[in-house]
Amino acid sequence: MIMCEKQGRLRILVVDDEQKQRQILKILLNSEGYEVRTADSVETALERMAEKEPDIVITDLRMEGQDGIALLEQTKRKYPNCKVILLTGYGSIENAVEAMKKGAWFYFVKGKGPEELLAELRKLQNAYLSKQNGKRLQEENRNYMLDTKNEELRKIFRIVERAAKSSANILILGESGVGKKVFANYIHQLSRPDRKFLAVNCHALSDSLMESELFGHEKGAFTGAIGTYKGRFEAAEGGTLFLDEIGDIPRNVQSKLLRTLETRTIERVGSTQSIPVDFRLISATNVDLEQAMKDGDFRSDLYYRLCTITIVLPPLRERKEDLPELIRFFLKKYGAEQEKEMKEPDAEVWDALLAYNYKGNIRELKNVIERLVVLSEDGTVSLEDLPDQFFEKKMPVKESFGGSSLKEVRMQAEKELILEVLQMQQCKTKETAEHLGISERQLFNKLKEYEIDLKKLKMKQKEKSKPPVERVV
Repeated sequence: MIMCEKQGRLRILVVDDEQKQRQILKILLNSEGYEVRTADSVETALERMAEKEPDIVITDLRMEGQDGIALLEQTKRKYPNCKVILLTGYGSIENAVEAMKKGAWFYFVKGKGPEELLAELRKLQNAYLSKQNGKRLQEENRNYMLDTKNEELRKIFRIVERAAKSSANILILGESGVGKKVFANYIHQLSRPDRKFLAVNCHALSDSLMESELFGHEKGAFTGAIGTYKGRFEAAEGGTLFLDEIGDIPRNVQSKLLRTLETRTIERVGSTQSIPVDFRLISATNVDLEQAMKDGDFRSDLYYRLCTITIVLPPLRERKEDLPELIRFFLKKYGAEQEKEMKEPDAEVWDALLAYNYKGNIRELKNVIERLVVLSEDGTVSLEDLPDQFFEKKMPVKESFGGSSLKEVRMQAEKELILEVLQMQQCKTKETAEHLGISERQLFNKLKEYEIDLKKLKMKQKEKSKPPVERVV
């Protein structure tokens, strides 16, 4: 969908052979902030559309010469992303319903108040904005994932930018979650940006289905093959095929993959016909392929075919200089998704986030930040909302702590403080929460976590507050 220069402002073309009707609609739609042009016939409308493609066409169904149906058909053929809304009178509603079957988005009956039409336009505008924001976030995500201060990663980028100009096979190695797919997509954008990028997770495919999924099959090739199926190599024609977790491919499929890389042809399961294929191959794995070759699990000749260019992505713990910007980006990203304006974390939260070694790499970082955003109140992230593994680092064993972990010491201190403030505030939860600097909801969560029985505490306080009973001698 082509949007006009002002972000989020829809371009609308109004087509009607009655000048008064055109002017009324133009004034109404301009007042709602839309960019509006008009045309008095189908021929003029097509000229206007050739000059600048609209997002929406609002056309009268009945006009002299070619009618709204003719404009609908030509618009859908030439501008498939453009939405068409029909204006109709009560006497031609049946025709409008038929037009809906031909691809019209909506029809509006003349004489009714404009609220229904404006509501439909607002839906379209919101949909376009969501799509536009999604593309923007996706682009920002790509940039933030690839923008780095790490010198090792910068060297890798320089290698990739040269390798992308060729058709050489590229093998990406690295731990799970380091962003191998993002990196593969980046290589694709450098080499074949206008073509298809097709990613296949080999780990998710069973051994029995993998050959069929990659190479396709003919009708009747096996039980359940009810028709001809084009595999991933054919589907990626002219573009990039990314085989993720290639270390999980079984030996029989490895042989067929090697032959495809050597001949640039494939044979579907159940066929002996060779089909030429054009693709760029990028592979990735977190498996030690050299060890797999020694163990006999991976063919050495296939390995050497795959690794014309080998890239080893460093884990996140080895590029911690990138953490601050990644954290800020994911706070912004998930804040937008949750409709929260996130604040900069305080020093204590920053220290915890930067000190932690993310075993799951960027994937784990994303999950942690999303959790903090979801649990945040007023856009403020809290240390107590971090996952338990952030507090599992052991303290030096000291007699005073009895070898307790940092988490255990923190929990004990927190529990004692909550009990002390509760007693001081006479078990009033609102006042206690305010004194502790947390919300009342967070306080109730802590009471549950530390198994503090508020009713029992109140009973004890009542007992203490009763005057002593005088004994009669």
